[in-house]
Amino acid sequence: MEAILTTTNPFKITHHHHHHHHHHNNNNQSFSSNATLPSLSLKPLPLSLTFKVTNTYTWRYSSSHSLRISASSQAAPTSLETSTSSAIPTEMKAWVYGDYGGVDVLKFDSKVSVPEVKEDQVLVKVVAAALNPVDGKRRLGKFKATDSPLPTVPGYDIAGVVVKVGSQVKTLKEGDEVYGDINEKALEFPKQFGSLAEYTAVEEKLLALKPKNLDFIQAASLPLAIETAYEGLERTGFSAGKSILVLGGAGGVGSLVIQLAKEVFGASKVAATSSTGKLDFLKSLGVDLAIDYTKENFEDLPEKFDVVYDAVGQCDKAVKAVKEGGSVVALTGAVTPPGFRFVVTSNGEVLKKLNPYLESGKVKPVLDPNGTFPFSQVVEAFSYLETGRATGKVVIHPIP
Repeated sequence: MEAILTTTNPFKITHHHHHHHHHHNNNNQSFSSNATLPSLSLKPLPLSLTFKVTNTYTWRYSSSHSLRISASSQAAPTSLETSTSSAIPTEMKAWVYGDYGGVDVLKFDSKVSVPEVKEDQVLVKVVAAALNPVDGKRRLGKFKATDSPLPTVPGYDIAGVVVKVGSQVKTLKEGDEVYGDINEKALEFPKQFGSLAEYTAVEEKLLALKPKNLDFIQAASLPLAIETAYEGLERTGFSAGKSILVLGGAGGVGSLVIQLAKEVFGASKVAATSSTGKLDFLKSLGVDLAIDYTKENFEDLPEKFDVVYDAVGQCDKAVKAVKEGGSVVALTGAVTPPGFRFVVTSNGEVLKKLNPYLESGKVKPVLDPNGTFPFSQVVEAFSYLETGRATGKVVIHPIP
């Protein structure tokens, strides 16, 4: 979610570096559960980075080759939590990878240590977890230099129930139903203990209470995508009366950009592209002009737009569809300098701000009709997402 804002007049090109990489990986090989994993060593971080890490992690193997993670906190345990529930186990089921690579590096492990909560964190019993294109990019080692150490429990988006609170937590309490993107900066030190596990520890400020009308699957599908959609629109100065063209309107981010532009920002006109079979879906989201990219080139349309939100990586064509002085937001693909970078930030405040639109039904989660997979099928779920053909979001539920 690193992004580049390029100000080559007359266009602003904003680059959110994370969505819709089309990795065609349909190797649904099955792996025996007792396959031997490579030996893993946790290298110490360089000294300049040690301030980022308050927990030390040790990884060891039991004789049955199962990967064990233990998180030993350096703070006194008494300061860490205001309550303990005896129902919280010490070990949990999780998906782990110890090497970078394709979906086949993902392994199921039933003996991963439950993470400790830091004082500003809560422990969440994860009920549902959404997959995102950034998960695949991270697993392929695309931002190794700023990744957390391997082995990793992957995942960003969760919905679940608070089961423990740190000593500095202000408002959340045990039993609260919450959702959020657990990694504040997607490409900078995402958590080593991510969302594809029974429990995850996450900072209170990244979470919001789950909208009452949404189930856990719907809520889990939203955080990273809706925050990306919202922040992209905000960065362009999008406002009431402006027009927008969304490239890739049927995807996880695009389907939310359409709804936010219309319902939250007050767009005068929303156009969007998709393949033939998804045009009716676009219209159901409120699109005024649905463009079949298999039959026409959007850049050849006489009409131009105040903003083009490119969720598919066609920035070079997108600039041809924008009005003079307009903006192009790009989620993926090449953007040329001069430019500067910013990083889209996970933020519970954005979710809280959008809560009235979600609870009223004006903005709806978009779930792929075939995109909910059980915890045992995380590999299949990533394979499906990484074909790039999903409509809306792919979610893991139930967990475990």
